[in-house]
Amino acid sequence: MKIVLDTNIIVSAFINPKGVPGEIISLVLSKKITICYDNRMFSEYTEVLKKSKFNFDNILVDAFLDFIKNNGEYIIAEPNGVKFDDEDDKAFYEVYKSSDANYIITGNKKHFPRENDIITPREYIELNYEL
Repeated sequence: MKIVLDTNIIVSAFINPKGVPGEIISLVLSKKITICYDNRMFSEYTEVLKKSKFNFDNILVDAFLDFIKNNGEYIIAEPNGVKFDDEDDKAFYEVYKSSDANYIITGNKKHFPRENDIITPREYIELNYEL
């Protein structure tokens, strides 16, 4: 299965690896799901995960980013003309629409168009795995 993963889910997983976002990252790291990404998303992942306010271990951050580069699916996203309040969210949506990803997983569904495949981590787990 392929997903587009909003940065807020990765940050949440780094903060609390035992939470539902951490489960999503575990599924990524075990190669049960693949992250689709482009340069804009990868830059945002890098910039946010390396912010001093989070104080994440740089070795873990670099290892995670290397994993995405080596195991994720790089997408050349096509512009789609959908307007976003936060233009950074547009990259995630354009990658989703330009790929064969099954879902966008985000903690901020309200930032995206209302579509059935734009879901929260909990919704993803409930739809795809027995709890």
